Amino acid sequence: MNKNISAVATLKPDYLGFIFWKPSKRYFNNEIPAIPHSIKKVGVFVDAKISEIKHLAEQFELLYVQLHGKESPAFCDELKKQVPQLKIIKVFSIKDDFNFEQLRHFEDVCDFYLFDTKGKLPGGNGYVFNWSVLKNYPSTKPYFLSGGIGLNELESIREFLKRPESQYCHAIDVNSKFEIEPGLKDIEKLKEFKRALLSTD
Repeated sequence: MNKNISAVATLKPDYLGFIFWKPSKRYFNNEIPAIPHSIKKVGVFVDAKISEIKHLAEQFELLYVQLHGKESPAFCDELKKQVPQLKIIKVFSIKDDFNFEQLRHFEDVCDFYLFDTKGKLPGGNGYVFNWSVLKNYPSTKPYFLSGGIGLNELESIREFLKRPESQYCHAIDVNSKFEIEPGLKDIEKLKEFKRALLSTD
């Protein structure tokens, strides 16, 4: 596992996520190898207690947390007060439509949004949601685009990034479509994705 993390780090992603939700097949219970500080370590949590997030943030030197559960604006606000060094990414799940009104309550208490595909479990469902929903994005807060993104979505991503609704798209989040098994990344596929996405051809 550590060799795989180190191999992913050589590709210089902006972020590396570690899942601290025990029911997940990708639950991380290991040591994080030394990786460049330029790669921001993200802890992924689902309805965890603030004390747990604080403890793991200190243990693993996390810079970001991704909140994948039903965390309230008040929870995010309190987390910011208790662990001010953390940047908060609040996750919202989308299928065919989405009520963006609910974002209003999170505007002042989180740093990023992440839009994922609605499924039976938080994250890792392997399906792409309808990105055209983001035409109605009312905020200027940067967001992560997530949910079932793989090599087959490269052309769709290129097209999306040309549209006005991508203006605040901060990062493309990839996971399950680049796995050999849960938690083990296919380095060659990631290389191909990065090369193709950054290509100007």
